[in-house]
Amino acid sequence: MKVSGLFSLAAVVSSAVVSAAPVLLSARQYSGNTYNQLIDGTPCRDVTLIYARGTIQQGNVGDPAAVGPLMFNALAALLGTNKLAVQGVTYPASILGFLLGGDPDGANTMTAHVARAATQCPNTKIILSGYSQGAQLVHRTAGQLTADVAGKVTAVLTLGDPFMKRTLANIPASKHRVICHDGDNICEGGIIVNDKHTNYQEDAGDAALWMMSRVR
Repeated sequence: MKVSGLFSLAAVVSSAVVSAAPVLLSARQYSGNTYNQLIDGTPCRDVTLIYARGTIQQGNVGDPAAVGPLMFNALAALLGTNKLAVQGVTYPASILGFLLGGDPDGANTMTAHVARAATQCPNTKIILSGYSQGAQLVHRTAGQLTADVAGKVTAVLTLGDPFMKRTLANIPASKHRVICHDGDNICEGGIIVNDKHTNYQEDAGDAALWMMSRVR
């Protein structure tokens, strides 16, 4: 274990998420770092995106320049006004959680959100997504879903996925896309955060297009 790399994780990620690659967007609907549109009384929408941020990212989806909010805005622009509901996963997103393979309580929270979306909004199309440790939570969550709830998941997209070589439990591989950059040590099963792991903002538009193709 390269301890110096491990403890540089917080500093590297923190500096990286403030600069985002350009993404073609219309008006920004998602300009904050916390969204709870499944549990805050927002009416059911056509698509519900349940998202887990990466280690030490802000709020429950990451700051506005991080890949999560950029992806939400790109997808919202494709879907149209008031078609997308975003629910972030509130969890510590600590380095320890990453080393555990994804915070277990965070995965439980994500699992509960998926079950709630399936019952509260039976006609919504559910998308699961996560970046870095958030991708670990997606894998844990998939393994905890009942067959009925898993069947209501339309698409899953993980970015910078430490478990990129693992198939998701309970969800067909055809519904899952992994975006990992060549040379991303985290995707290769390591613990070193390099520049290949901190620039997934550039994939936000492509990720949104893929999600759109799944929910049409």
